[in-house]
Amino acid sequence: MMPLPSSGACSGTTPPVYLLPGWLNSDPDHWQSRWERQLGHVRIEQADWEWPRRGDWMARLDEVLLADLRLARTPAVLVAHSLGCQLVAAWAAHSQHTDRVSGALLVAPPDTEREDMPPQLHNWRSIRRPRLPFPAIAVVSTDDPYCSAERASQMAADWGARLVLAGPRGHLNTASGLGDWAEGQALLATLCSEAR
Repeated sequence: MMPLPSSGACSGTTPPVYLLPGWLNSDPDHWQSRWERQLGHVRIEQADWEWPRRGDWMARLDEVLLADLRLARTPAVLVAHSLGCQLVAAWAAHSQHTDRVSGALLVAPPDTEREDMPPQLHNWRSIRRPRLPFPAIAVVSTDDPYCSAERASQMAADWGARLVLAGPRGHLNTASGLGDWAEGQALLATLCSEAR
């Protein structure tokens, strides 16, 4: 298990950083939105944020990564929150283009197999668990309302991701009061440096 860093950032566009929000997208005060505005990272927009279809989201990720010609030389780092983590796992298990990604920061993966998941997320069952073909760091809160720390830790282990326990921070979203989330930027910087 990795310690939680306290500072740092992924500088410039080497490697390119793509943001993968979860269900309903990330609101303007979410740390992903702040990183988009302040650091120039690119959000992957989905056609339907309210009723997300796993296959559609996977196809969109493939489309964006194939369109970025830089990635043939410098693969991207993915920064996923919530359902975006499940997107990375499902996409990596299916896509023929995983060489366009050099790492992933997976923040607050939800347990989409829980009985109390909203019906909009039922097509995200079952969770894809193959080992990811690139380095990953999973950040898990100990009191996430959408996934127990034990379940999230097992997902991280299955994916081959290094685990970071963030303490009792909720769903690691706007309500968690993370602001610009310097700790997350430091973890991203770690992945970016490994990708160089």
